Amino acid sequence: MMIGQEPRNRRQALGKTMWVSVWLLYLAGPVGQLLEPGVSTAERIWGGLGLALFVLSYFVLIFRHMWRALTRTMMYGSLALMLALSIALSWTLDSAWLVLFIFTSVASGVVLPLKKTRWVIPLITAVLLAVGARYPAVRDYYLFAYGLPTLGCGFMMVGVQYQIRTTTELRAARQEVARLAANDERLRLARDLHDLLGHSLSLITLKSELAGRMLPDRPEDAARQVADIERVSRQALVDVREAVTGYRRPRLVVELAGARAALRTAGVTVTVDPALEGEHRGLAADEEGALAWALREAVTNVVRHSGARRCELLLTEEWEADERRYLCLAVLDDGAGPPRAQQDGNGLSGLRERLALADGRLETGPAPRGHGFALRAYVPLGAPTSPGAEAAATPDISPEPVDDPA
Repeated sequence: MMIGQEPRNRRQALGKTMWVSVWLLYLAGPVGQLLEPGVSTAERIWGGLGLALFVLSYFVLIFRHMWRALTRTMMYGSLALMLALSIALSWTLDSAWLVLFIFTSVASGVVLPLKKTRWVIPLITAVLLAVGARYPAVRDYYLFAYGLPTLGCGFMMVGVQYQIRTTTELRAARQEVARLAANDERLRLARDLHDLLGHSLSLITLKSELAGRMLPDRPEDAARQVADIERVSRQALVDVREAVTGYRRPRLVVELAGARAALRTAGVTVTVDPALEGEHRGLAADEEGALAWALREAVTNVVRHSGARRCELLLTEEWEADERRYLCLAVLDDGAGPPRAQQDGNGLSGLRERLALADGRLETGPAPRGHGFALRAYVPLGAPTSPGAEAAATPDISPEPVDDPA
């Protein structure tokens, strides 16, 4: 059983009891003094009853402290009784009974708050020295035999109790960290499933409606749409499995192909920046994954909510005021856009969290032409170069429209 834990079964309770009881061997001195020849019957009765009451008080304090909180009356009353018995038995019987002060000091270090042990343990030690001074036979060594152990054992138990409290707090903190990690994992899974299934199911719904309109006049075209539905559903199943295992990291090229298919199926004319189809030097895998999620979520919102007829997908590099280079993915449409009073939904909220994890950000608002909606996702780029060199090395290529075959 680990330190600071309550016993959970009889075996652990027995182990703790044996560990506490073994220290009672130090009471062999007082017991042996009672059994010496020449000790009167009254002294034996007084010593036996006093020792039994002392041990009972000691066990009540220690074991009650292990299992449940002590009341102030029980705590201070038991300690006062132990100290009184230590004084009375040591004063009336023999110097061997001075060992009781060590047990009193240990009990104080176990049950008392830290602020009180700072003066209670030295006080017990001082009383021990005062009582022991009446025995000339032990004056030469009782300071080392009883005084230092009383002081040292008391403060040692204070340290042990501090370690127990620290261990308990660390164990509780570990459980809290595990709970927060589980909550984060559930949030990640919910976010992934929302993004994956929202996009895929929207595409399946659109293709199903399109296939329904093609029947019965255009069965071959309808069959192609059904085949696409099967392909999308299979891919959605694969994506969900990968998201559950935590290994899925989408790529821009893959998401761009899906975005084109979804927009064309919805009858939205899409214009794609050629920069989206190339390699992006300095873009790490996590940052690319965040942009890919942004593209997926933005296209899903265009298809499901915007009512747009045209959509532009742009990718540009921008320099911020802190001399950091960012890659900006912009998705612009000519739709109605969200109502002004509407807050971000689950998709945009999850997207903001994804981008924040990649040290990026999300900006949403009206399109530049004043009609429509604009979503811009920013992620940092590594290996920065000078803005002038970037401008000289990058040709001026304007986006080319891609016609909608549908």
